Amino acid sequence: MISPRTPTTAEELRGAGLRVTAARVALLETVRDGDHLDVEAIASGVRDRVGHISLQAVYEALHALTAAGLIRRIEPAGSPARFEGRVGDNHHHAVCRSCGVVADVDCAVGEAPCLTASDDHGFSIDEAEVIYWGLCPGCSTARSS
Repeated sequence: MISPRTPTTAEELRGAGLRVTAARVALLETVRDGDHLDVEAIASGVRDRVGHISLQAVYEALHALTAAGLIRRIEPAGSPARFEGRVGDNHHHAVCRSCGVVADVDCAVGEAPCLTASDDHGFSIDEAEVIYWGLCPGCSTARSS
């Protein structure tokens, strides 16, 4: 049996109605290879892959890729915006209050139970953002030492 072929990054961009450029391909791959990266880290990763790119071009590409649903923007309170390649599964995040590390957290029970609000106020809810705050294992250990 032949397994389905994974689309290339360029094919994903075209499929989302976006123009394919070396910078957009590098940016999408950088976000997907990283772990909740901020804009500076993304810009650095793109520069490592394709050479010079302006910060403005990075912001514009991030906006386009987020709007197209290819990447996700998260904004933990008090932190710069971060971007990730894990999209479409309504997962959540845990953020360390000390060092700022961010980790993915799957929905706790069943299929996206957080989408069932106690009072939806008439909204048709299709996504929820939950952020758990605390200390990561490294910071917890450092504090107890």
